[in-house]
Amino acid sequence: MPATTNSFSTFSAVGNREDVADTIYNISPIDAPFLGSIDSSTANAVLHEWQTDQLAPAAANAVVEGDDSVVSGYNFKAVIPTTRMGNICQISRKDVVVSGTQDVVQKAGRQSEMVYQMVKRAREIKRDMEFILTGNQASNAGNASTARQLRSLCAWYQTNVNRAGGGANGTASAAATDAATTRALTEAMLKTTLQQCWVAGGSPDLIMSGPYNKTVISGFTGGTTKTQNITDGTLSTAIDVYASDFGFHKIVANRFSRDRDLHLLDTSMWMVAYLRPLQTIDLAKTGDNLKGQILAEYTLESRNEAASGIIADLAISG
Repeated sequence: MPATTNSFSTFSAVGNREDVADTIYNISPIDAPFLGSIDSSTANAVLHEWQTDQLAPAAANAVVEGDDSVVSGYNFKAVIPTTRMGNICQISRKDVVVSGTQDVVQKAGRQSEMVYQMVKRAREIKRDMEFILTGNQASNAGNASTARQLRSLCAWYQTNVNRAGGGANGTASAAATDAATTRALTEAMLKTTLQQCWVAGGSPDLIMSGPYNKTVISGFTGGTTKTQNITDGTLSTAIDVYASDFGFHKIVANRFSRDRDLHLLDTSMWMVAYLRPLQTIDLAKTGDNLKGQILAEYTLESRNEAASGIIADLAISG
């Protein structure tokens, strides 16, 4: 029925207060599985370097009792030097500028606009770092007009690699080549690559996938049966730890790594080395505003890529 004649309503009222909830809802994810699973170290130069080494292959080793090595004609084995490795430190940065007025006016959901925006930028740069570290880019020393770039995870793999036809490993100066055609992930691929990592001396403890291939792994049978907890009515359909012949491997989905890549990581063999750790910088005032910056200068240290592996060129949908 129509409203009573001359009924004063909100449609014509002046001065009604706004009703804005004092909470800001943000569902953007900030989890960084790779960055959160590896240790950090300190870099002391733009080119961060380290060394790798390996033992001689195991072999039959028997000598005559009382044998003297220092005899004429004895052949000493050649000493194999260490391998010198390196990666370029990359600078990642987020800037904020807020007018003096906006920072002090009464706002819903936050008190200081500057503090709120700086917290956002800190979370954003963490996402950027995860995206860069797990990506597929070659190192670049940069120059006065070109930003330096680190060699990321996908470009490091050389030893334990499962690629589709046409795919190729990366180098220090070139990213890995993606195959033109992708293929479905299988449990046989996973078992084979885990075995290769173990034979090479690694012990992968983390399997990192994109969201689609996490669901594919949860479909692996592995000689197990999905179970239901009768007490709380929960049906377990996901696999979060994969037990292979070579150990237990935690499985995580990463929102920022490439879904086409499945990483089998010995996390003890990877580090993020900081030339300048993540820091907040107050920039000089140049007017009626506040300026701030979040900055990190860092690189990826591959202590020995042969301890890990990759299954690349995977389909990202069913």
